[in-house]
Amino acid sequence: MNPEETARKVVDTMFENDWFSQWLGIERMEVLPGRSVLRIVIRKEMLNGFGILHGGITFSLADSALAFASNSHGKKSVSIEASMSYIGQVMEGDILTATAEEASLTNKIGIYNITVTKEDKTVVALFKGTVYRTDKLWFYGE
Repeated sequence: MNPEETARKVVDTMFENDWFSQWLGIERMEVLPGRSVLRIVIRKEMLNGFGILHGGITFSLADSALAFASNSHGKKSVSIEASMSYIGQVMEGDILTATAEEASLTNKIGIYNITVTKEDKTVVALFKGTVYRTDKLWFYGE
């Protein structure tokens, strides 16, 4: 399998059993080694008491992008640290895109930057995630 096929196969396998990402309504727009682009449409039940998007939804979208990007090389990877800055409001009906890009990759640690934007390209959140790369492979023979 080439790297792009591995990335797609890993993310397909992960997503199939990721009930939370499915509940969020995540659409996988792009999956490449070290990169993932996800999209969701904001629903009423995702809003907080102020009538704006709950920060946990934004964090979860970025966290899913981190998971898919960091596992896309075929090595099982788990988050060990994450932080997010919220810099814009999101309302019901808005469409968010989370773009995860690999900033650094070693045998044991991966660092990823995730930018969350609205349709008009306005940045609404910035996320940084660090993962631990285990010795376990998603599929044997890779």
